Amino acid sequence: MSQVPAATRTLRVLRFLASQPGPVPLERIARECDLPRSTAYHLLGVMVAEGFVAHLPEERRYGLGVAAFEVGSGYTRQEPLQRLSRRALAQLVDRVGHSAHLAVLHGRDVLYVVEERAPGRPPLVTDVGVRLPAHLTASGRALLAALPPAQVRALYPDAGAFVDRTGRGPRTPSALRTLLTETRQRGHATEDGEVTEGLASVAAAVLDHTGHPAAGIAVTYAVADHEAGSLDPARLAGDVRRTAQLLTARLAGRPAPRETT
Repeated sequence: MSQVPAATRTLRVLRFLASQPGPVPLERIARECDLPRSTAYHLLGVMVAEGFVAHLPEERRYGLGVAAFEVGSGYTRQEPLQRLSRRALAQLVDRVGHSAHLAVLHGRDVLYVVEERAPGRPPLVTDVGVRLPAHLTASGRALLAALPPAQVRALYPDAGAFVDRTGRGPRTPSALRTLLTETRQRGHATEDGEVTEGLASVAAAVLDHTGHPAAGIAVTYAVADHEAGSLDPARLAGDVRRTAQLLTARLAGRPAPRETT
């Protein structure tokens, strides 16, 4: 632990706090971030002084501070992920002929930040700015499958955390765990009629330089196209995964992986 730079520890704490639905106690921060309690205490003290963390002494808990909000607002203004992804999504749509979108995790929802519509395809509910339950969407499932299990448990502690749209999808933490395990084994996420009847999606996660899921890329298609034999979901999933890998490389500043046929 002594070899880990202080900056890495600080970012680890910030990322953990940002993933929580509310302020958390010191002991949990130390445990989840793999820090000695004394180290976590002193680190949080500095972060409180700089405004990145707020201390709630009555509750003995810590949450994100105003400075963290300012950093998030700066990201929103600059939109680096959106700028990087637009061309890749347009190229994906050109290849597959179906609409694609990019979403980020926001609590238990996904927030759609980019949409690229395919000509002649029907409009979708995934307009920019729309939020949908993460556990029901392919994008959300791709993101959740890439998160640490402890973070998923914090987001979905019990059956009360689950909402329903079409009568399909997981409704308990155990059902979600099973679904996410299948997603990781498959290498991509799917949903079929759980957001909109008659429509299905495949998605893959875009990872940042630390391996943390930054966004989910998905393509949505009509189930009737698959049933008619005019669409191969496995081939579509391959296209989506390659686009996600391309953006993952770009976020990390690495050369894009070579495409294989």
